[in-house]
Order: sequence, then structure tokens, then C-alpha cells
Amino acid sequence: MKIFEQEVEGRIISNGQDAILNSSAEVFMKTSTVPKYSYNFSWLGRPIIQYPQDIIAMQELIWSVQPDLIIETGIAHGGSLIFSASMLELNAICGGLQDAEVLGIDIDIRSHNHEAIEAHPMFKRISMIQGSSVAPDIVDQVKTKVSGKQRVLVCLDSNHTYKHVLAELEAYAPLTSVGSYCVVFDTVVEDLPKEMFPNRPWGPGNSPKTAVWEYLKTHPEFEIDKSIQHKLLITVAPDGYLKRIN
Repeated sequence: MKIFEQEVEGRIISNGQDAILNSSAEVFMKTSTVPKYSYNFSWLGRPIIQYPQDIIAMQELIWSVQPDLIIETGIAHGGSLIFSASMLELNAICGGLQDAEVLGIDIDIRSHNHEAIEAHPMFKRISMIQGSSVAPDIVDQVKTKVSGKQRVLVCLDSNHTYKHVLAELEAYAPLTSVGSYCVVFDTVVEDLPKEMFPNRPWGPGNSPKTAVWEYLKTHPEFEIDKSIQHKLLITVAPDGYLKRIN
């Protein structure tokens, strides 16, 4: 197994340095964004709105970190909450923590989505808070939830403007356990043409990636795990997989 893992590590490094391979991945990301490729997938019956590659990456992280709490900003249809809860359920079946849970925060949890999430078998591991993820009272509620938890994994996927994501990082990244991750989704906004976001307040220069870069200037306890994006090649979170190293 060790030899196989070494081969995988070598391939990842090689792929990350392969200009043609990376260029092809960039073309796919650009051409697949406008037709809303990521909107075509579901997890256990709920729309997840993610690229399959990032779903696999999150599965690997949840297995390796074995979190007892996953914090997610941005709920939408609830597919990501269901995914995270189902991964925690599998961890438990395999001998991991039995009471691990997922906390979702969204400024507007629409009633039909709320009802569908509550009706899902994985809801037993899910709780939700409605309100702005950066509002002080919401942040305080999340911190209360974190109290007593040993391993916390954070996923930021709500408003994608620089200001909002930086505020989320300041609020939630410190809750990430050492050895775990704070994953900032849609950093790819920085790498796509501005005209792809005609009706959005975010775009190149005002994106999750610019917030990540700013945050890391003063938070050396985090580093970008480049090996993940080199492995995936196709990802909405380049420079967004942040590992807490101390």
C-alpha cells in the first residue's frame, strides 16, 4: 500500500506541473461554467451544486480528518449538508465518531428546501441556522455549537464577494482544528472572465480567492494545500483548500 501511495503522490506532483493537462482543465472550467454544469448533480436525492471532483475531495478530507462537526455556510437545496451528514454516517459505521454532526448557516433557508432537508434520513445529523453568516449573533451561535468539539472542519460557500468571504474567514477559520481544513469554495471566480458574472456582485478582483490571499497574509497557521488542486485539476476551489498546520 505504501508503494501505491508513493506512486499516487508522484503522479499528483507530475500532474500539477503538466502545462497541457492544466490548460485543458482550465478550458473545461471556463466552458462548463456558463451552462451550469455543477447544477446537474445530486446527492441522495438533493441537488448538491458542486463539481464531482470537489465532492470526491471532500469525501477524502472527511475520512482523513474524522470531524465531529462540519460547519457549512450556504445551504441552497441542502445537497452539501446531506452529503456531509452521509459521510459522517459512513465514518460512524466504520468505527468513527458516533455523534458527529453538520451545522449549516444560510441567510435565507427557503421553506421547501428546509422541509426537504428535515424529511431526509440524514437530517438526524444536521442542524441549521438562518441568518447572515457574518452577523455577530449568528457567529456566537456557531461558536456555542463548537464548544466541546475536538475536530472541526469548515466549508465556506455563501456570498462570494471579497468582503463577505474575508469576514467569514475571520469568523470561522479560527474554529478549524489543527490538522483539519477550512475549505473556501468558488475561488475559481478569480480565474474566470468578468462577463461570466453579469448579475452577481462578485468577479475577478472581488472574489473568494482574493479574500483567501488577504487572510493568509496575517494567518500563518493556515497554508494552501496545493496537492488537492493538483490532484483534482478540475475544481471550483483552487487555492481554497486551506489546511490548519498549527
